This record gives sequence, structure tokens and C-alpha cells, in this order.
Amino acid sequence: MKRRTFLISSLSGLSLLALSGCAPPKPAPTGTPTPTATPAPSLVPQPQDMLRSSWSDDPFARGSYSFAAVSSTPQQREDLAEPILDRLFLAGEALSDTAPGTVQGARGSGQRAARDLTSVAEPGERVAVIGAGAAGIAAARLLSDAGFTVLVIEARDRLGGRIHTVNSDSWPMPVELGPSFIVASNANSLDEELTGLEVSHAPFAPTPEARTPDGTVTPVSPVGADTVTAALAWAAEQAQDTSLAKALVATGSTTLSMTDGEAGVSDADWLDYQLATSTTLESGAPADEMSGWYAPAPATTAMDDIRIVLGGYGTLVDDDAADLDVLLSSVVTRVGYTDTSVSLRLGTGESLTVDRAIVTVPLGVLKSDVIEFNPPLPFAHRGAIAALGMGTLDKIWLRFEEPFWDTDAAVWTTVGDDTLDFRVWVNMMPITNEPILVGFVSGKQALGLAKSDDTEFTDAALRSLEPFAIVATATPAP
Repeated sequence: MKRRTFLISSLSGLSLLALSGCAPPKPAPTGTPTPTATPAPSLVPQPQDMLRSSWSDDPFARGSYSFAAVSSTPQQREDLAEPILDRLFLAGEALSDTAPGTVQGARGSGQRAARDLTSVAEPGERVAVIGAGAAGIAAARLLSDAGFTVLVIEARDRLGGRIHTVNSDSWPMPVELGPSFIVASNANSLDEELTGLEVSHAPFAPTPEARTPDGTVTPVSPVGADTVTAALAWAAEQAQDTSLAKALVATGSTTLSMTDGEAGVSDADWLDYQLATSTTLESGAPADEMSGWYAPAPATTAMDDIRIVLGGYGTLVDDDAADLDVLLSSVVTRVGYTDTSVSLRLGTGESLTVDRAIVTVPLGVLKSDVIEFNPPLPFAHRGAIAALGMGTLDKIWLRFEEPFWDTDAAVWTTVGDDTLDFRVWVNMMPITNEPILVGFVSGKQALGLAKSDDTEFTDAALRSLEPFAIVATATPAP
């Protein structure tokens, strides 16, 4: 039995739970037990190699990127960016008012914090930058070029933060476990910078090929996107913010037809499809946590405005970090500040004092309170940290010996079975001529898989790929 939508699934789940709790135990069978049937072999072969991310389980990330949670506002991103006593500054993608959740948003926020600092400081002052991700390195680069003495302190043993490029001899290309794309490339210079660094990238058209569980290719219905659009329009007219889930209920999503239409897909299935393959993917959060006022609207990015990075996103950070003083594998546990200096305590027990500091750790780390601020951050900053959400999106990269699929589509999606964890796949074959697939899992599904071992994670991915496997035609017996 397949579940139709996240709303109907929730109600059905409660009913099934109640029934299972009240049902009497079934009598044990007597006589000769029936042999257990051997499961049919999977149509998807085992991969030659696998790499995965688990950002929510990463203590130095605690999520993938920020999102607009219910009752949060864009102003709170601005509040977080306000300097504190002109000594302490915060930066990161969560503080970007124009491009949150993106590399360009993180870098822009870091540069903004550095400019705010330079406007109140004297060249030569000693500045600590906490975090060597896109925001931290961008801030440190600008400050160093402006004549400040900069020390970057990074908890990981590598640069990049949530930009995580893996170079391995067993892979024919760099593997991106963090961001892979340049979004809105017409509005920023990331593609030009990567070209200057001789990092290859290519246009990417995210037009999906949608398949049902039995592998039938079906045109994408506008029902799901139209339903979400109507819910967001309703939410925008309300006096108070509400979740996207409640907005969907209010606009009649629970009355969508569950009757199978073309290819056995119902209107309710198409709503689930929109949420799983687009809306939740963009925010990394389920609909019951997303703001109805600020949740991403369907199809807001132009099809010709996306590029995929093929030659190593991490090169961007490595180049900016050239000749910077970076202290790796050093966790900052306490940040003390006054109107004259900033003191830092490391996990090793060591302490140092600087004139000013920029904190660029992810929102998920700030929400976890693992860094002690003394005195506590101002109320507006703490309120913003509590209100904004941290979403999760994880990836799995699979390299096969040869393609087991027969489609040249670059993006694969599934509709009609929301028990599959990986609902979106990128086929690297037409882009790189390599039999590599990249799967995406987000929201509650990502959180559910985060602590699973590599075998469980891979098995979930392979099951999600079955609609795209070539079904061999059986040869009749002579």
C-alpha cells in the first residue's frame, strides 16, 4: 500500500497505530510451516564505490543550510549580522538576506562582516575568524588584504566547512558532498571565478524525468506546484504566519483526488511529488516546519540559470585561503568579549586574546549552544538563532561499472511511492560520460537515515533507483 501525501499519511499512521495496539494477537499456525519466500534479486547492481554525507550528524555543521521556519522573518537574518560592541561579528549563509543557503550568500555575508569590522578598526589589529568555510575564508581574505593580522580557527582538519570536495583515485572526478551547483549564476560571479581557477563547470537544466514505481515515464502534472502556490498565496494574506502544512490544509489539499489517473498517479501523489522533489529539497525541512510566508515558491529559478561544478568546488576556498594563517583541528568552546577585546578558549584548554573576532560557525552549531558566549549574545541575536530553522539535505554518490539504465535524462524523480527515501537523482553520464549517479535525501527522511551505517544508507538508495533499472526480457523456455 502506498501513502498518498504527507498529510494523509500522518492521519493514516495514527489510525494504523491505534488499530495495531488494540488488535488481538494472531493465533500461531499449526502443522508444517510455510517456507519463507526468497526475495527477488534487485534490478539495481551493487556500486563499485560509494560516498555519502551526513550533515545533521556532523558536530561542526548540525544541518545543511538555514531555512525560514514558522514565525521567523528575514529581519532576523539582519539582526544576526549586527556587530556586537564593535568587537564581535557574525557571518554565514544564515545571515544572508539575499541568498541564504548558498555559497554566494555565505561568501557575501563574510565579506560584509569584514567590511563592518574594517570600518571601526585600525589596520594591524589582531582579528580571529572562527570557521574556515566559505564565509570565514572570504572574511579573512578581505581582512588580510586590508592589513589586519588574521588568524583563522577551524574545528575540522580541513578547509571548506560545508563545501566538502573529495578527491580520490577511485573516482574519475572530484566528489562534492556539499554544494554542487551555482544557483542564479547570471546574478553572481562564482562561475567566472571558477573559470579563472580553471575549475570546470557546465550548464545544468534541471528538467526532470519522472517515473512511477513500475518504471513508467510520466509527464509532470502541474497539480502539485499549483496546490503549493495556492497555499502560499493564502498564507500571505493571513495576519499571522503559519506553517506551509497548515496552509495546504486550509486551501483544501486533503481533498485532492486519490483516484489513480494517467500512469496510476493521483492528484494527491503529485502534491507529495512537489513537496518531496522541490519544496522540501530547497529548504531541507518538512512542510510542517516551513513558514507559510517565506517558504520557497515553486519554479523560482530559471532553467538556464544553474551550473554544475565538475572540477572541485573546494578550489574556490583553497585559493582564497592561500597564505592565510589557519589553525586546523581546533574547537572554540568559549567566546568572551568586552568593549576592548575578545578572548577565546579552545577545546585543548588554550586561550588567546584578540582585538576583534568574526564568528562564522553554522546556524546549527549556534542553536546547539556548544559555544559559550560571555556575556550571552544580545537578545535580538539569540531570538534570531532560536527562530530560524536549520534544514538537512544529504547526498549519496554511486559509481557503477556500467549503466543499468536506458535514459539520457540528467535529473530523475519518482512519483507515486513516498516510501522511497531518495526521490531526486542526478545522472552524471550525459555530463561526464561516467556511470555515476548522485542521490538526494532531505527533511525527515534525511534525519532518519543520518545515523544509519553505509550499508543501510546504500540499500535505501538502491531501492529508490529500481524504477530506473532496465528490466531484462525473459527468454521463453524451449
